Amino acid sequence: MAEQRVQRRLAAILAADVVGYSALMQRAEEATYAEFERLKREVIEPSLSRHDGRLIKTTGDGALAEFASPSAAVRCAVEIQKSIASGQSPLKLRIGVNLGEVIVGADGDLFGDGINIAVRLEGTADPGGILISEKVYSEVEGKLDVGFEGRGEQQLKNITKPVRAFAVRAGTHGALIDRLRVAPPLPDRPSIAVLPFENMSGDPEQEYFADGMVEEITTALSRFRWLFVIARNSSFTYRGKAVSVKQVGCELGVRYVLEGSVRKAAGKVRITGQLIDAVSGAHIWADRFERDLTDVFALQDEVTVAVVSAIQPKLLQTEIEMATRRRPENLTAYDLFLRAMQQFYLSTREGVAEAIRLAHRALELDPRFGLVAALASAGHMQNVVRGYAVDPQFDRKEAVRLLRLALSLDDDDPEILARAAAISAFMVGDSESEIEMADRAVALNPNSFRAWSSRGHVYRVAGLPEEAVQSFERAIRMSPIDPLLHRTFGGMGSAFIELRRFDEAIVAGKKAQRQNPSYSLAHRCLASAFAHLGRDAEAREAAAQLLQLDPAFTISALITRGGYSNAKLLIEGLRKAGLPE
Repeated sequence: MAEQRVQRRLAAILAADVVGYSALMQRAEEATYAEFERLKREVIEPSLSRHDGRLIKTTGDGALAEFASPSAAVRCAVEIQKSIASGQSPLKLRIGVNLGEVIVGADGDLFGDGINIAVRLEGTADPGGILISEKVYSEVEGKLDVGFEGRGEQQLKNITKPVRAFAVRAGTHGALIDRLRVAPPLPDRPSIAVLPFENMSGDPEQEYFADGMVEEITTALSRFRWLFVIARNSSFTYRGKAVSVKQVGCELGVRYVLEGSVRKAAGKVRITGQLIDAVSGAHIWADRFERDLTDVFALQDEVTVAVVSAIQPKLLQTEIEMATRRRPENLTAYDLFLRAMQQFYLSTREGVAEAIRLAHRALELDPRFGLVAALASAGHMQNVVRGYAVDPQFDRKEAVRLLRLALSLDDDDPEILARAAAISAFMVGDSESEIEMADRAVALNPNSFRAWSSRGHVYRVAGLPEEAVQSFERAIRMSPIDPLLHRTFGGMGSAFIELRRFDEAIVAGKKAQRQNPSYSLAHRCLASAFAHLGRDAEAREAAAQLLQLDPAFTISALITRGGYSNAKLLIEGLRKAGLPE
């Protein structure tokens, strides 16, 4: 049989790929997939047809096409980039174009360096840009309404000889490529822009009030180190412009947009706000606030607290929900951290164990992730104080080691400081140092639920229940729907017992119990408070529920676990409730 002859031909090859596709899929898998499918259907394929291009293949995040001439390939590339830039897509492409000999497969697929160079040029192109080889440049220079910028010789992966490349730039008749200002990639953490609130009053004075409030909200959000917040100057470029939230998200490279309006009438001011997912367009949160317009600055502060306390936990919960929907192969250190947070919220033996496992995996991927080190430390601490630990000494040592690691990585992060202060209060017992850390955490971010809640636990453990109650109250104001609110109510109930405010301790304990029936501190609080009031039947019932959750519970074990050396009235009440010594 005669050897089959290899068919070769000269072809102009266009390779296109979505910038940051993997990261986008991790944050919004379905929306990203659907958007790229739309671009292929509505932009890429029609443009190929108009310029006589043949689609060779598509991948999950890219496309490869063949043209009869390099001029047609470059015209098509420019048209695609221009169409995407003028629309509202959150995606952006890199495009590479090469002219070279290719091998034609039996099924029409193409192979060889002619293809490989186009693909490698695409990987080197600017986001939203076009990079062409010298061969293409020599054919199209002077023939198209574009200019070129020499990029010198590029050493491309798996290509033996360097390839001289040129970036396509604006031509003499218009800023064609300069208009391709598509979004920067989404950062690796939740990102938000706060747009100028619309003044619906017709009163110029309310413009200053609205602007001041937006600045306060932006500043308050920026104190959360896990949030990426666009600066005020960038957000305010959209003042008075009719732009869609998707366009804002695309241009600023953010996942979430907060917008709102202000209306003054009859001595009152009404503020509305809504938080929107800029990728999917879904509404995450919306609310309305109406206040007397007396002290403008006090009103700004009040509304800022209300807005931030509503959207900050909502943002985190939304991110956690997205992380749990992603496929396991898409996990990153941050996704693992979010999944660990979800398990940590459960407060169960299994949940804490899974939170620790996920946090340690995240730490392996990113050894400098201070917040995940603090979360792992908190998990080990929970094992000790809840009686989950098989080897309490091991968990105690790990909790202390990890909190020190977290602080060594970033001792200016209020979330890390807050966690470290509370963990140290239970595991170490250096009240002076722990109070200093807790106070610093709330100073760095006075809008943080975690900072105030941790401060409450620190002050309670230190034997300062009045200050603890005030901190817990601030925490509840900061985040009235927080998933960890049962711990705040439990700590508050314990502090009320030390203040002999037993009725209030019962109210707090019941709130903690309703939010999380498996939270043992809620039952300890109720058993002690009921016993102090002489409500013996209710005290015994709460004690029985506690023993059902923690069969090995003893009062001496509770003291040994840490955090209760100054809880004399709580311990006395547990004895009165009949719990084992």
